[in-house]
Amino acid sequence: MSEIHRTHPSLVKRLKRAHGHLARVITMVEDGRPCVDLAQQLYAVEKAVAKAKSTLIHDHINHCLDDLVETDGHMPSGDREAELNAFKEITRYL
Repeated sequence: MSEIHRTHPSLVKRLKRAHGHLARVITMVEDGRPCVDLAQQLYAVEKAVAKAKSTLIHDHINHCLDDLVETDGHMPSGDREAELNAFKEITRYL
């Protein structure tokens, strides 16, 4: 099932920037740059990816909750259970 949430376009941009930054860090390693510089840059990449993950998870949770609330009990129980399971599953990655 394809899911596109409102934050996905900005998430893609953020991840592409992190990808480019990581490629530059690899070049820095290959060029023998000082370890302190590498650690600093890797920390920045790590934070960027963590922020992307957090944004994705929180958006998904909001989306799941909105779906459950909007149905106001009119969703078939199997669908409702699937939505709740998706909600529970993604919270493991917080």
